[in-house]
Amino acid sequence: MVRVNESNMPMTVEESDGGYGQLLAVLMRRRYWLLGVMGAVLTIATVFTLISKPTYQSEMQLLIEPNYQGKKDGTTPRQGEQYADSGVTIDDYATQINVMRSSLLIQRAVDILRSEYPTLTVAEVKKNLVLKQVVEEKANTKIVEATYTANDPIKAQKVLKAVHTVYQIYNREQQEQRLKKGLKFINEQIPAVTKTVDQAENKLEEFRKNNNLIDPEQQAATVNNSLNAIAQEREVIRAQYNDLQARYGQLQQQLARSPQQALVASRLSQSSRYQTLLNELQRTELALSQRRVVFTDEDPNVKKLLEQRQNLLSMMKQEGGRVLGEGQASQAAAAGNAADGILQQGQLGALDLNLAGQLIEVQTNMNAMRARDNSLAQTQQKLRSDLKRFPVLLAEYNRLVPFVQINRDKLQQLLRAQQELSLEIARGGFDWQALEEPRLGLKVGPNLKLNLLLGLVAGLMLGSLAAFLRDAVDDSVHSSEDLERQFELPLLGMTPELPRGRVAQPEVSLPFGKPLHLSPWTVQVRNWPHHGNRWTLIYRNLQLMNEMAAFKSLVVTSAVAGEGKSTLALGLALSAARLHQRVLLIDTDLRRPSLHQILNLPNDYGLSTLLSSDATLPIHNAIQSSGSYIDILTAGPQPEDPANLLSSQRMRELMAGFEQNYDLILLDAPPLLGMVDAMIAASCCTGVVLVSRVGMVKKTELVQANAMLRKLNVIGVVANGVSNVSYGYGAYSREQGVELKKVWGNG
Repeated sequence: MVRVNESNMPMTVEESDGGYGQLLAVLMRRRYWLLGVMGAVLTIATVFTLISKPTYQSEMQLLIEPNYQGKKDGTTPRQGEQYADSGVTIDDYATQINVMRSSLLIQRAVDILRSEYPTLTVAEVKKNLVLKQVVEEKANTKIVEATYTANDPIKAQKVLKAVHTVYQIYNREQQEQRLKKGLKFINEQIPAVTKTVDQAENKLEEFRKNNNLIDPEQQAATVNNSLNAIAQEREVIRAQYNDLQARYGQLQQQLARSPQQALVASRLSQSSRYQTLLNELQRTELALSQRRVVFTDEDPNVKKLLEQRQNLLSMMKQEGGRVLGEGQASQAAAAGNAADGILQQGQLGALDLNLAGQLIEVQTNMNAMRARDNSLAQTQQKLRSDLKRFPVLLAEYNRLVPFVQINRDKLQQLLRAQQELSLEIARGGFDWQALEEPRLGLKVGPNLKLNLLLGLVAGLMLGSLAAFLRDAVDDSVHSSEDLERQFELPLLGMTPELPRGRVAQPEVSLPFGKPLHLSPWTVQVRNWPHHGNRWTLIYRNLQLMNEMAAFKSLVVTSAVAGEGKSTLALGLALSAARLHQRVLLIDTDLRRPSLHQILNLPNDYGLSTLLSSDATLPIHNAIQSSGSYIDILTAGPQPEDPANLLSSQRMRELMAGFEQNYDLILLDAPPLLGMVDAMIAASCCTGVVLVSRVGMVKKTELVQANAMLRKLNVIGVVANGVSNVSYGYGAYSREQGVELKKVWGNG
């Protein structure tokens, strides 16, 4: 079966696909509900505005000094505020405004106005008093704006003045209470803090006396610096000592003497007496050597020379002792046992004397450096020992000093706060200044335009809600989309809603009884309806269905009465006749026939006459010919049992004969629900076309009709009474006409 939808239907559909279009469709469909509710709300708003009493509003602005310890903007509080009583602390302006609206403060204002306005209550003032923080350039200020609304302009002004007076008193009370309690707290803290400061200072002084320290950190740094200086000096001494040691080795190698020997030789070489004795000894030694060449030791002269030599040695020993001292003299005597040793010890040249002096000097410097290094090593060891005890001392010192400093600062802060709070109490605090005095109330209501605008908006919302609720509980089918969702059938087409004034008038007039030679291919129709092209398009869709199955006879029916099935059957007949089809239109509604009324035809003979007569009657006597392609078989007189006649064998025989003589047979059947006539008539045909009037038929009725038609060959459904289907062809229709020519040719 070919499904016909909007993609292949030759028709102009202007329905919305959903979304806002569906919402607007619901509002248009239920416009009377929308307008009714909107009108009622506007009426109520108008009446309320007219009967309401006039209202007046007075305003003033206060510069609020916040009563709280910390400041939310990060600024530093005034000295002494941190010691104020936390029981009266206000955290922010929002909390401050809530306190200002409290019943306790409002009651004070009511008491002030009691003599002038005895009926004034706290609840009335709280209801009409509005307090809000002024915001400028997206930043909160310290200004609070107060407004009061009343039916009397003078009353509004006086209430604000009384409220201002109460706020001034409240602010002074709060500040005085807060400052006095803060001062009391400070006075209680000062003695304890003073005592703590004294104890901390005594501990610090005792620590310094016991350890003989003023500032351990500074002294530890001094010791550490001394250690570094000593280490550097020792490094220098070691370097110099190494240089002297190398020099010492060189000098000792050049002299081939030890420093002690060089010292002895140098002193003896510089002694004139010792040199004289040494020279004399050398002459005696020379003479002795010469004498021994000739004589023996027994020779008197030899003995004399030996004796003289011995005397000279004794004298040299004595002179050496005098020059060198006892210790070095012994060493020189031990070294001078031989004449050569004497000569070597006592006779040095100028160069040797110089080298000997340098060697002695180097040795002296080396000894001095060694002594200095030892002294520095001892000092370094002592300083390191002293430095080991400083970490413990520093820990103790660093614990005592901050404790002393913290308590000193706390004491100074308490003393300054004591002075500041005393001055604050003496000054009397800060009053909440009125930047703008309360003025006479200005009229603010009722506002007729505003109320009407609000009423219009509320009415539109409530009316829309009522329209949607009414549409939600409505079971009617409102659009062709709803109709398609109820059936698994193709939508063959849509026909527009006809004007109500033309329902009783015949739509067409067929030229019954005219000669056959008139109008060779069309039915002569007067007053062809402007929506007749819709019937032609629906018939074209039926022909598309005919490509797969030959529909020789069709039943046109609906779920309930009044859905336009007779009009559709006549329209399909006219459309088929315009396409050169021989058509027989039969009115099978034997209970309430209407086709003869539409066409102004007599109903004395018809289908009931043919079915109730067993005789073979000429069929053409009952069929009324239009003189062209359409023949009409009216229902005829109403029988006693229409269902029995339609289900008879006679009916099947008639249908078989009609199918042989006509190209298309259309049966205008009664409604499906409530009777079986339509089902019986459909059983005699090859196809069924269902008509449903949008906005009239119920979804439950369509469900029942769909269940009844399941066993029949239902071709499709036609939506009747669609309000937004265009009547003319237009550009779209012309394009569709071109497509139809391609499909069906020039017929």
